[in-house]
Amino acid sequence: MKSVIWAQFSKDKRNPILVLAFIIGSILATLFFAGGIQTPTKVAIFSEEVNAEEIEAKWEELLNADDSLNFVVTDPDEAREEVRDGNIDVAVQLMEMDYRLLVISELPTVSLVRQHVDKVFQQEAQISSLIRSTGDENVRGEVENYLADAPVQMEAQGLDSEEVPNYNMSIQLMFAFTFLISMFLVGFKVNNVTNDKASGVWNRMILSPISKTSMYFGYILYSFLITMFQIVVVLVVFKYVMDYELGDNLWMLVLISAFFTFSMISIAMLLTGIVKSPEQFYAIYPSLIPLIPLVSGAYMMPGTITNQVLLFIADLFPMAHAMDALMSVIFYDANFSDILMPLLFMLLIGVIAMGIGINLIERRGLNKVAK
Repeated sequence: MKSVIWAQFSKDKRNPILVLAFIIGSILATLFFAGGIQTPTKVAIFSEEVNAEEIEAKWEELLNADDSLNFVVTDPDEAREEVRDGNIDVAVQLMEMDYRLLVISELPTVSLVRQHVDKVFQQEAQISSLIRSTGDENVRGEVENYLADAPVQMEAQGLDSEEVPNYNMSIQLMFAFTFLISMFLVGFKVNNVTNDKASGVWNRMILSPISKTSMYFGYILYSFLITMFQIVVVLVVFKYVMDYELGDNLWMLVLISAFFTFSMISIAMLLTGIVKSPEQFYAIYPSLIPLIPLVSGAYMMPGTITNQVLLFIADLFPMAHAMDALMSVIFYDANFSDILMPLLFMLLIGVIAMGIGINLIERRGLNKVAK
């Protein structure tokens, strides 16, 4: 077994570009599609009124009450150029008691900014109206104190916890793209079984003192280790460099990833047993893998897919179970017992697919010998 693992490692050691490309691809895909480093969204604000500086100073203070949005006073021409070039999603043109949004497309950020700005302007309009009607400048302070300690208050509470979790879609997409890339890495490593069979290396190993069990275990273990290396590197980068809020249970995220990796190795082994050549594997596997995150709903908010047929198909693959477990740990502080069922489902999928896959590979080998 050690010789098989060392032989596979020597291949990657001589040519590490593939593994490095998968690691970098996981990071770049998340940065491109999920918003990159978790910092407050920048929103440019500007005014072209006569008293522009006064208006900008007033609304900058009022608008920056929301920590998730960062309203920055910007030159009008520069703000329009940044929106036009796609550097920022939205800019706000300020007037004395009104505003106008500058956007190119209706991105999710635009709705969030519109909702926040509209709320701030409405509240300020009500306070200004009270000041004009009473002539008392102290009304503003009284209103703010009243709102801070209102007699009737609403409290949001989750079903299973006292606090409603702040669901971050960027974190879900980070895992979706990381697992997508890892599935490709798993497939290419497991396909070394077919490559070595086609090149004759497999037959030479059979004649050596190595048992078939050790040979299979060597291929499986190396595929597992190299894929887990890719996943762990990406998790560490996003948690400690990109400031993604992945919670305090990093070991549980690694554990879930390990079960997912084993299940995907088993599925790749199953496909290896079905195809007849490495070329067929390379033609079929990359075409099927991108469909798994789509069916599993990894790119969508939870509960988006309601079709029972699609949900049944998703349950046949480990990604749906892995994403459920990961999101439960990150957003709902789930413990090991809470994620035990998804782990068992992934383990069951892995055991069944691995057993069928190795059986098909062995049967095809016996058929060749018989012929």
